[in-house]
Amino acid sequence: MVTAIVHINADVDRIPEVAQAIADLDGVSEVYSITGEFDLLAMVRVARYEEIAEVVPGRLNKVPGVLHTETHIAFRAYSRHDLEAAFALGLAESD
Repeated sequence: MVTAIVHINADVDRIPEVAQAIADLDGVSEVYSITGEFDLLAMVRVARYEEIAEVVPGRLNKVPGVLHTETHIAFRAYSRHDLEAAFALGLAESD
């Protein structure tokens, strides 16, 4: 599984609607409103690296109200939650 962390600047008057539209996209597992330089943070989780391009510039950047994004690719997961989820996916695929 490939995980990308996407920081998003959104139209301030439309943050809730933008966040929900992003959360509804295939490949987006979570969206958070955050403090600081960016308005939203989206977690993108896909099976293959190439799918990041389909999700972020292909769909997420085209959501009305998205002004700018900055994408970071995760190398390794250290969270027990992420490791258990990845293990569960491996089991599901081998069944």
